[in-house]
Amino acid sequence: MSDRSVPKTIPSRIAGQPREGDGARLPVIYPADETQVSELCEAGPEMVDAAVKAARQSFETGPWRRMSTDARGAVMRRVQQLITDHADELAWLECLNTGLPMARMRQTHMPRAAYNFGIFAEAASHVAGQVFTQDPRYLTTVIREPVGVAALMTPWNAPVPLTSMKIAAAIAFGNSCVVKPSELTPLAVSRMIELIELAGVPEGVVNLVNGRGQVTGQALVNHDDVDLISFTGGTATGRAIAAAAGQRLVPVTMELGGKSANIVFETADLDRALDGALLGIFSNNGQQCLAGSRILLHRSIADAFIERFVARVAALRIGDPMDPNTEIGPLVSAVHRDHVLSFAKDLGEDRLLAGGVSRPGKGFYIEPTAVLAASNASYRAQTEMFGPFATFLVFDTVDEAIAMANDSRYGLAAYVWTEHLPTALQCTRDIRAGVIWVNTPMMRELRAPFGGYKDSGIGREGTQDCLHFYTEPKTATYAVEDMPLVRMGMPT
Repeated sequence: MSDRSVPKTIPSRIAGQPREGDGARLPVIYPADETQVSELCEAGPEMVDAAVKAARQSFETGPWRRMSTDARGAVMRRVQQLITDHADELAWLECLNTGLPMARMRQTHMPRAAYNFGIFAEAASHVAGQVFTQDPRYLTTVIREPVGVAALMTPWNAPVPLTSMKIAAAIAFGNSCVVKPSELTPLAVSRMIELIELAGVPEGVVNLVNGRGQVTGQALVNHDDVDLISFTGGTATGRAIAAAAGQRLVPVTMELGGKSANIVFETADLDRALDGALLGIFSNNGQQCLAGSRILLHRSIADAFIERFVARVAALRIGDPMDPNTEIGPLVSAVHRDHVLSFAKDLGEDRLLAGGVSRPGKGFYIEPTAVLAASNASYRAQTEMFGPFATFLVFDTVDEAIAMANDSRYGLAAYVWTEHLPTALQCTRDIRAGVIWVNTPMMRELRAPFGGYKDSGIGREGTQDCLHFYTEPKTATYAVEDMPLVRMGMPT
């Protein structure tokens, strides 16, 4: 803990003002010691309605969408600088709320959150229209206009970087938005919204509503004045949101679950692959949709690789997430801890290699876990666990590894470790996943599309993909020549 202060309550924020409302009060828990650190004020349908109306008013009558891209960009770069200036505070709040290690918050999450505003300010400044003159009788122009009010719904596993990405993408192109973060992790997001307002984003452009999905989220998704929805979270919730949005023909992007294959060939740099495999499954406390949770090993290197992996697991530094030396902290809640541990029970033909139990004492800690699965059909090889739980599988050929990688309802990401170029090229060609990392873990190029195949989502995030999602094309055609028209209804 720290002597920094935490707000006693976390209200919604509508048109720049805090609004507590009369909804339920939900405890905000520090996962490392299970103490309540604050209380969230849940936004019910009336509060959500007020937030959407504020966003609509700012869009229709406010200055934001009418500003030049340079003027909007200058405000967004002030947001970028404020997040950088307050990175220690935001990292502390995020750590307090999520249990994610402070080192990761400070080194990766907060710089990424600040960068999101800078990269989308840059992207918006380069948007250009089109002119078609192929038919010399006409001049046809195409411009892109903001869509309107965006509902942005974000998860608990990386609240600030993921929420900032959606906000930056939506407002860079002139939209207004209503943000609903997870009810489990509202602290740092709420503070970030205050910084966005402080930077000069006009009232009503960014609004915040807090609460549970079945209350606040449902009211937001079903609101008639929401023009588009961007959601990151679980696949089951994504299906429900997409179904509701489909009733009103509201566009959606969905970044959902994953069970990503991390394939290590005998041609890999095995030291680098080992480091990458550990990062792929244990960073962020294992709570990330793009985790390399299925580790596929060529039979010739499997035994030695597993032995080295298990030894490194035993040496992982688990403990107080505020300690800068901690590598793995607690999971986000008792419910989630018990969910992850349930996969270590009734193993059947699968074999436990490490962990599988909770740590004694306070906090939602578990021992980092690894299992050798009997086959890819194993429940542990097919189900997203969303925790520090690795499942090993063994293969004999490149074709078998690719088939195993594709034998999943998910298709978010894949990792390939090999120094043999033809193998890398075959994998990137044939694996059905939205992102494939070759000899590197989890590098995000924000200019490139990010998203998944199959149950891993709909649409992509990235500067160009967000441009197309958060704007509408408008075509205008002008007659250049005074051409005779057919005169209908004239007497013959």
